[in-house]
Amino acid sequence: MELTGTGAVSALTAAYDIVRQPLGRILPRLSAVLAELVPHRAAAELSTHCAHSPHKTHGDLGPRVTDADLAPLLASGVPGLPWQGTLTLDGAEWPVLAVTSHATPRGAVLLLVRHEATVLGDDVLAVVQGLWDLVTCHFDRFATEAVPGSLARSRAAAAARERVMAELGEAHSATLTGILGVLRGRGLDDAAARAAATDLAVDGLVELRARAQRDREIAEEPADRAFDRLTGELRPLARHTPVRLEFGAPDSTRSLAADVAHTARAVVRAVLLTVLEQAPLGRVHVGWQLTADELRASVRDDGPGTLTECALTPARVVERLEVLQGRLDVDAVPGWGTTVTASIPLRAVREPASDPLTVLGERELEVLTRLARGLRNRSIAQELHISESTVKFHVANILTKLGVASRGEAAALFHAAA
Repeated sequence: MELTGTGAVSALTAAYDIVRQPLGRILPRLSAVLAELVPHRAAAELSTHCAHSPHKTHGDLGPRVTDADLAPLLASGVPGLPWQGTLTLDGAEWPVLAVTSHATPRGAVLLLVRHEATVLGDDVLAVVQGLWDLVTCHFDRFATEAVPGSLARSRAAAAARERVMAELGEAHSATLTGILGVLRGRGLDDAAARAAATDLAVDGLVELRARAQRDREIAEEPADRAFDRLTGELRPLARHTPVRLEFGAPDSTRSLAADVAHTARAVVRAVLLTVLEQAPLGRVHVGWQLTADELRASVRDDGPGTLTECALTPARVVERLEVLQGRLDVDAVPGWGTTVTASIPLRAVREPASDPLTVLGERELEVLTRLARGLRNRSIAQELHISESTVKFHVANILTKLGVASRGEAAALFHAAA
């Protein structure tokens, strides 16, 4: 990709080629595009908008890059100012380029593990920063809009990740606690060895707790902060209208699952846009209320009181809610106004019948998505850059896990979940 002459066109073409990829292929494609500007052996990202898979890696991972390596870069990085230097990864020093973007509310960091520590020019850094900002903004749009099909796949992957993390956390904690119990005993004579081993075990427990905290920060969002973000998104919608927007923030700092917060915001935005089309209209109140079991997001207006659920159909409000087992209530009183209430359970529903995609892994979901579009094995293999035999293997696993006998039945289950 040249930076002179047709450089702007080349950069735009590269950006289009990146964002048009399936979500699972964006990091590999971004890495391939940037390899022409910044030769590197591996790429890793930590994207806090993604609750189920925030940490992704690609390439020849000589060093093992963990979210513990990426989290400090995200916390200390300056958007618009890529950092180039050396970083200790997997016990060794590696030349890296770290790029931070705040195109999403909680930020995202891209790390390129380079072959050599040559100094990159400002023009190269500007292109890398621009592409990463575009990619993170694209990712955040997917999360913010909470499209039903994407949300169903996110919920399935999040459920699997949650189970694995819980099991690993419990095993890790039990092991380290046992080590500490033994090392703190009085039966060992070598005090120096015991002290060193104790420090190691304590460090492991601290890291485990820090990892759990990072997972909570990525997968959850405090209700008051989520509502503040919503108000910032809604105010511009009524800025050039005579309508007065009023807000009722939730009286709670309780954490919401990321998919619940995303869905609540997407639903309220969609409802408000429909409500603002009414006339006459003078006031709209938007409020969130948390109970022990659910989040109730309401939009109440003083309009003609003729709004119906059918009017919200184009915005796919009901579909968005159904993915999370939520419901929509429309209470219209002619001459007095309408109250639209979206209720979303705060506890994820785990029954396989309501979410059959939960049993599938990330690659199997990618294969099933294309299978449901009617693609044959060869086309799926080309899109995912894998062999046709690998596709056949994934398809067989999909049929087994979903308990169906044919590709058509698997596609029907996917469409029903989406």
